Amino acid sequence: MLDHSAILTLSCPNRPGIVAAVSTLLFEAGCNILDAQQFDDTETDRFFMRVLFNRLEGGRQHDAIAAAVTELAQRFAMTFSLREVARKKRVMLLVSKFDHCLADLIYRWRIGELPMEITGIVSNHAREHIASTDLGGLPFHHLPTTRQSKLDQEAQIWRLIEETRTDLVVLARYMQILSDGFSARLAGRCINIHHSFLPGFKGAKPYHQAHERGVKLIGATAHYVTPDLDEGPIIEQDVERISHRDTPEDLVRKGRDIERRVLARAVLHHLEDRVLLNGQKTVVFTG
Repeated sequence: MLDHSAILTLSCPNRPGIVAAVSTLLFEAGCNILDAQQFDDTETDRFFMRVLFNRLEGGRQHDAIAAAVTELAQRFAMTFSLREVARKKRVMLLVSKFDHCLADLIYRWRIGELPMEITGIVSNHAREHIASTDLGGLPFHHLPTTRQSKLDQEAQIWRLIEETRTDLVVLARYMQILSDGFSARLAGRCINIHHSFLPGFKGAKPYHQAHERGVKLIGATAHYVTPDLDEGPIIEQDVERISHRDTPEDLVRKGRDIERRVLARAVLHHLEDRVLLNGQKTVVFTG
C-alpha cells in the first residue's frame, strides 16, 4: 500500500488566521490531518507549526499541494518545508577513530528505527580504525586531512554531498573542526554530538578533567553546526548521575552511552521534520 502522507513545517511572523488558512488549504486539497503541533514564541513573535497529513482518494497530487502552500507562504511571509513521508532523507555520516555513535546509527538504521538512506561514510582515518563497525557494503571514503589540506579535503566532502544528493550530514564523533565556509554551506543540515562539559572542560580528555573536579553529572549535546564552535542551535541533550566511586574509565563508558542516545534522538527528530530553527534556538515538536 502506497504511503500518501506528507509533513508540512512552517514558521512565520505571528498573526491571526494562520492555523485556519493551513487547515482550509489541506481540506480543499482533499487531505486529512493526522497530527498537528504549533508554538507561538511570544519573545520573538514568531509562529511555528508541524502538520502530518495524508492525501485521500481523489485529492490533489503532491505538486499541486506544494504550489498552493507556496502561494500561502507568500501571503504570510512563511518559511516552509513540505516532504512526502515516503521520500526518506539521504544522510552522510562522518567519523574519526571513535565509532560508537557510527555503529549505533547504522544499527538503528538497519532495524528500521531511523528512516533514512545512508549515502556514505567519510573518515579522516583509514578503515581499520573503525574495524569494529560492520559497514555491510556501505560506501566508505577515506579522506585524510592536515592543517594545510583542510580546505581541499572539505571540497572533496562537498563534492560527495552533491553527487549523492545528501540531505543531512551527521558528525558521528568526527574530530575535525569544520571551516567557517563549510559550516555555512551546511547550515541547518549538519548535526554534531559533543560532551556537555564545554566550555568548562576544553581540550583533551574532558572526562578525566571532569573526574578530577568531582562532577556529579555528565551529559551530551546534539546541535546544528555553525561557524561558532559547539555553539549551534541545540536539538537534544541528556545527563547521567556520577558518584565518587566512578573512575575516569567509568565516565568515558557512560559518556559513550549518553552520546549514542542523544545523537540518535537528534537525528530522528531531524529525519521526521520535528526541528525548526528559531534564531540561535530550536523548536522541537516531539512525538
